[in-house]
Amino acid sequence: MFHANQEGSVVAHWTVGIDIGGTFTDLVALDLARGEQRSLKVLTTHQDPTEGVVRGTAQLLADHRIAPADVARVVHATTLFTNALIERRGACTGLLATQGFGDIVEMGNERKYDLYDLRIERSRPLAPRHLRGEAVGRLDAQGCEIEPLDLAQALAEVARLVEAGVDSLAICLLHAYRNDMHERRLAQAIALAHPGLTLTLSCETAPVIREYERLTTTLANAYIKPMARSYLDRLARQLAALGLPGDVLMMLSNGGLAHLDEARAQPIALLESGPAAGAISAAHHSLREGQGDLLAFDMGGTTAKLCLVNDAKPSITFGFEAARQKRFAEGSGMPIGITTVDLIEIGAGGGSIASRDALGLLKVGPQSAGSQPGPMCYGQGGDAPTVTDANLLLGYLNPDFFAGGSLRIQPALARAGFERLGATLGHDAVQTAWGVHDIVAENMAAAARVHVAERGQDPRRFVLVATGGGGPLHAYHVARKIGVATIVCPPQAGVASAFGLLVARARADRSRSFGFKPATDAVAGLEQVFAALEQEVRGPLQALQADFGPIHLRRRADGRFIGQGFNLGVDLPDGPYTVQGAQDAEQEARWRQQLDQAFRSAYAHKFGRTPPDVPVELVNLQVTGEAAPLHPFQAPALQVQAGTAAPTGRRPVYFAERQGFVDTPVYQRALLHPGVQLAGPALIEEETTTVVVGPLARASVSAQGNLVIQIEEART
Repeated sequence: MFHANQEGSVVAHWTVGIDIGGTFTDLVALDLARGEQRSLKVLTTHQDPTEGVVRGTAQLLADHRIAPADVARVVHATTLFTNALIERRGACTGLLATQGFGDIVEMGNERKYDLYDLRIERSRPLAPRHLRGEAVGRLDAQGCEIEPLDLAQALAEVARLVEAGVDSLAICLLHAYRNDMHERRLAQAIALAHPGLTLTLSCETAPVIREYERLTTTLANAYIKPMARSYLDRLARQLAALGLPGDVLMMLSNGGLAHLDEARAQPIALLESGPAAGAISAAHHSLREGQGDLLAFDMGGTTAKLCLVNDAKPSITFGFEAARQKRFAEGSGMPIGITTVDLIEIGAGGGSIASRDALGLLKVGPQSAGSQPGPMCYGQGGDAPTVTDANLLLGYLNPDFFAGGSLRIQPALARAGFERLGATLGHDAVQTAWGVHDIVAENMAAAARVHVAERGQDPRRFVLVATGGGGPLHAYHVARKIGVATIVCPPQAGVASAFGLLVARARADRSRSFGFKPATDAVAGLEQVFAALEQEVRGPLQALQADFGPIHLRRRADGRFIGQGFNLGVDLPDGPYTVQGAQDAEQEARWRQQLDQAFRSAYAHKFGRTPPDVPVELVNLQVTGEAAPLHPFQAPALQVQAGTAAPTGRRPVYFAERQGFVDTPVYQRALLHPGVQLAGPALIEEETTTVVVGPLARASVSAQGNLVIQIEEART
């Protein structure tokens, strides 16, 4: 919580953002009073992620003489829970389902993600068959009871599961999204009989239609909930032990912030928190440049992700897949029904391993060296060359200034790895390293083109905002392949996700299935559900009102034309949808017409037409609440002075356009003032990343401190 003196200035004026990635843990401190930024990268400690967080936080505060009492707020994002799902390191989880429906978790939606794979492997259920129980009792699709709940029978099933070792239980009964009375009764009885058992109810976690998706979301939340509580409690205690008095907030997958208590209850909402923060950061910096439409390209040590941003707002979607069996195969993972920033994983990270595949071709990823042992050049025992090793061998990385000089890397080890790999391919070390760099860029560009085209956009009209430790290294080559002419690299781009944590808004989303046909149904029932959802949204946001401003609510719905099997999310008019007074019939007709037209317009925009004479129905309702920070970060205005800069060094750098190594000037970003113009080729180094400016590009520093790279020849 921020504190102000009698003059109204902020006393506790620092905020700290902590983002745990697969290779590095990034930390950023913002001075809200002076508009200054401090940052640090430390290796992620996988055996206990809090160890790296606490050590890094203590070092960040000490290096910049920040008193713990001056820190008003800590914001955190982590990939810990995503990795727990992938690596199956969660709790011993049981499932209690309606009688006859316990095997839905294995039956799924009865679709194969690869029709021609005769040995297809499906995602292993989080609750194996011997840890599933079935409860007698039944509701129909309207939520009416057609068979009473047999509480004694259900408790006997739970006792069997507990005896088998279950310590976290998912309760997912048929049609609980319509009527939660059976799940609530079960939860009350189980809590009395087994007070140490962690419970997750589908009516709280995913109260929306579609049985399989609701079940997998509830199960996944139950699977990570005990470890999430343990981790978050331990993190809060250790940060408090450092003397940090402020609240700890968590970044959600939807790009908003929530209190630690909210995260403890529904940790499933944290799965995409780090990548979401990167998109928020990119949107923030592009808005300052006056560029609202962009491709947010974030490449870290493990993966690279891309998000489409329109009007400075990251694209949002409801639902994504976690823990895929095949990394880029849609349908091979667990569907998770949460609101999330619409991200696509588009390639490898710095730690991704290069190898020779069964056909004798060069392959990159999906295996990663992570931070332990890490790339070969780390000298920590890694025995396989990685993307980072390739970038070092090509001259893009400075061995004496990697991660700001905090980590000494060894070019000889990288060269030895690529000489060994190249010998199996018939190429020398440099050719093999360039092949790795080019494959990574081509894979990213191909995935980006498809992702943007599927959303009806042309990638060539967008600006590429490059963040993460690897984003600015690869952005030039990726942009040329896509056809993008402008690249923006924010200050300290290597820790952009941690920065995004500190400029994000507080946010809460609530959804519920409710059938509404604008042509025939009265709006009173619709308004009643929306009003209840708005009340649910206000609760967690009001708990943060000491640091965040007024709450702004938006209404959305998933709709379809009757008879369709898929939904389309649309924005709805602001409420309330009230009908009163002498002109109630006219008001009713007007609301219904607006709701109907909202869906038809969105459908026509996406598909180019609407089917004639087919009525519309809304099936899922959603309310989003947001609140902006009361004390936003404002970087100081910079004076623009035209001119050039003197390089601080030179080194040979490989560029395919020049068919070999080029003697390339190296600049320190901290010494480049706004207005400076640089001709490529050039390298611009800072503590958290290196920016590659190719031979066919020019770079300048904008008034906002961003590096803007213009490519003279982009693929069209």
